[in-house]
Amino acid sequence: MEALLCKRLGDPTSSFESPIELSRNHPIPELDSPAAVRVKVKATSLNYGTYLQIQGKYQEKHPLPFIPGSDYSGIVDAVGPSVSKFKVGDYVCAFAPVGSYATFIVQDQSQLFEVPKGCDLVAAAGLPIAFVTSHLTLVHRANLTSSQACPPFSCFWLQLLQVLLVLGAAGGVGLAAVQIGKICGAVVIAVARGAEKVQLLKSLGVDHVVDLMNQNVTASVKEFLKSRNLKGVDVLYDPVGGNLAKETMKLLNWGARILVIGFASGEIPIIPTNIILVKNWTVHGFYWGSYIIHQPAMLEDSVRELFSWMEKGLITVHVSHTYSLSEVRGSHRSSPFPPL
Repeated sequence: MEALLCKRLGDPTSSFESPIELSRNHPIPELDSPAAVRVKVKATSLNYGTYLQIQGKYQEKHPLPFIPGSDYSGIVDAVGPSVSKFKVGDYVCAFAPVGSYATFIVQDQSQLFEVPKGCDLVAAAGLPIAFVTSHLTLVHRANLTSSQACPPFSCFWLQLLQVLLVLGAAGGVGLAAVQIGKICGAVVIAVARGAEKVQLLKSLGVDHVVDLMNQNVTASVKEFLKSRNLKGVDVLYDPVGGNLAKETMKLLNWGARILVIGFASGEIPIIPTNIILVKNWTVHGFYWGSYIIHQPAMLEDSVRELFSWMEKGLITVHVSHTYSLSEVRGSHRSSPFPPL
């Protein structure tokens, strides 16, 4: 089978020697337990986490050489004797610590999610990390309530109260967050960089977009809030960190929730605990991988609801480009990392 191997740690966007190389005759992985499932990979996402993984900067480290890649979709190719959830030919998607940049991957059945036949299998590859991250943080951590799951009148009042500010809104988790925020009835403000990203966010129904290329975030958001007779921001969704996070904290209401998703800027912001105390803020950290250990059932419920929204046309996984495995080394250079 084909597989991309990371043989040394380094920047995959470098125009010099790449840390990853294509192996065309890599061994097909065997089923390693009675509950194992082998999946023929249809698509795998090119995301910021994998970019960090190849550099050795991700939370989890892997011995060299390894096959990079995380969330993916595909078709079940073989199952172990004790597998009861899936059969050969089923459509599935999953998150893997590593290994999805290959023709085949093996995982335990408990780590796979069923993809409804009506959903696009390529789009499904972009759902497990980006959309589940945004769904769990916004709905389960920040307590935004989906208008799909509550009576119309109660959701009407929630809509009046919730203002969501999404940083890095044109990245994978950001695009998921703005769509889920709209489903939850929030007033959604998005921050991104460049006219193309601004247009994409506007097409998703975002209430206000700040273009970092030519606008001051604080001034632009304050002007928008004033025009809507809104006091401030109730939920800050932050996959960026750095100075942008520090600046936008000035916009938060008393009792606001801060969702810490990641640090695409490369700088981890410090939130003064005295301000958290005085403002009565709540800070939520989110790390996808820990849910596999602590709350796997919640992951499955999240994926199930997201696929139901996808089938109804409420959310769209934005696929900007597709590449073959042999093209991935160059694709890292053409992708917007960090995704601001």
